[in-house]
Amino acid sequence: MFKSGFIGIIGRPNVGKSTLLNGILGEKLAIITHKPQTTRNRIMGIRNADNAQFIFVDTPGIHSASTPLNRLMVRTATETFTDSDILLLVVEAGQAVHPEDLPIIESLKESGTISFLILNKIDLIRKEQLLPLMDAYRNLHSFAELIPISALTGEGIPLLLDELWKYLPEGPQYFPDDMMTDQSERFLAAEIIREKILLLTHKEIPYSSAVVVDAFKEDEARNLIRISATINVEKESQKGIIIGKKGTMLKEIGTRARVDMEKFFATRIFLELFVRVRKDWTKDPRMLREFGYNE
Repeated sequence: MFKSGFIGIIGRPNVGKSTLLNGILGEKLAIITHKPQTTRNRIMGIRNADNAQFIFVDTPGIHSASTPLNRLMVRTATETFTDSDILLLVVEAGQAVHPEDLPIIESLKESGTISFLILNKIDLIRKEQLLPLMDAYRNLHSFAELIPISALTGEGIPLLLDELWKYLPEGPQYFPDDMMTDQSERFLAAEIIREKILLLTHKEIPYSSAVVVDAFKEDEARNLIRISATINVEKESQKGIIIGKKGTMLKEIGTRARVDMEKFFATRIFLELFVRVRKDWTKDPRMLREFGYNE
């Protein structure tokens, strides 16, 4: 019996959804930082097994959104409720049910989709804290399964895959064996650059930045990929911070991004970065579409 299906990974920001996707795939596909709202797009990751194809969809964190960009991110996440065969609600294994999980659970009930509760970060708590927390969540919704994991260490991921197989529908292999994601190489390169901006800058800068890859050219003879990308910001002052004194910040962003790209693409990378001001792009529907944040 061969099974296949789409599995949405949902939850509020910073609970470890992208870390879970990377742990399942055994590859760093989704960028990860300690800052909320790191994930802006749906990112598909494909895990193949002899008897199944698991198609995971990582989503932006569900939060109270005020700007057009944030509302698009939340809509991207909530659309997964009806597009998935199974939903994984990722929560932090802590002392009590987080209040921001409650509206997400209500939406789960309305969707009627099979849902698992994934209690992440169990490496950070005492094991005796788990049972009361699981009981509390069990009283809120009839989850098909409640599975404690550590996305960071990998604990619980084999069990999660075993349980998912039981609930997946019979179906075909949708994607080839060697395909890990439906995202383009340009998108993945842009995300790596954006991750470095998130890690190296502070305050509003990470949330006011959008990266567009202008050129991605492979030179097989020289085992080299040439990438040219533009970092778009909303204000001149932000441009100055991204560039840094004598270009030091831009150089650091480029160096760290290039190192990660060379690991991911398994080839040498020549990376060229530019910075451009696009005033209030996070509030402009036309520019949001231009930067890949579509309705």
